[in-house]
Parts: sequence; structure tokens; C-alpha cells
Amino acid sequence: MSELTVTVLRAADLFLFIIVITILIRAISSWMPIPKENMIFKLINQITEPLLSPIRKLIKASSFGDGMRVDLSPLIVVVVITIIRNILRSII
Repeated sequence: MSELTVTVLRAADLFLFIIVITILIRAISSWMPIPKENMIFKLINQITEPLLSPIRKLIKASSFGDGMRVDLSPLIVVVVITIIRNILRSII
């Protein structure tokens, strides 16, 4: 495997790691009384919402998601990203 390919795969792994950390920060901060107008909170929402929103819609559309009070989309996205990261690491 070429050095460039390995570098790209490592960069993708790092990017996915940062996304996971950002999702975890969002999930934890949602339990805290942080104003929604906070600039950092807005940035975290802008980064994570494109990933969480489609999963949230799928859950809501399913019979499982009918009347759910807990948002499981962060957990599902983190699990999927972790699987992708494990695949990337096995290639490297």
C-alpha cells in the first residue's frame, strides 16, 4: 500500500474520531443548562446535525421510534462511525 493511501486513511480516521468527540460533547452538553445561543454550542450543532438528523428521521418513521423520549441518534451514529473506523484501521 502506498504511503499516500496510508496517509489519507489515517486522516479519514482522525476526522471520524473528531466527529465522534463532537457528537459526544453535544450529547453531554444537552443535559446541561447551556444557552442555545452559545457560539460553541451553535458550532457543534452545525457540525453534528447533518449526521444526526437523517438518523433521527429514520427512528421517528419506524415503529420503534413512535413516542420515543430519548434521542438515540447520537448513539447510532457513534456506533456506525466506530465500525467504519475499525474497517479503516484493518486496511492500514
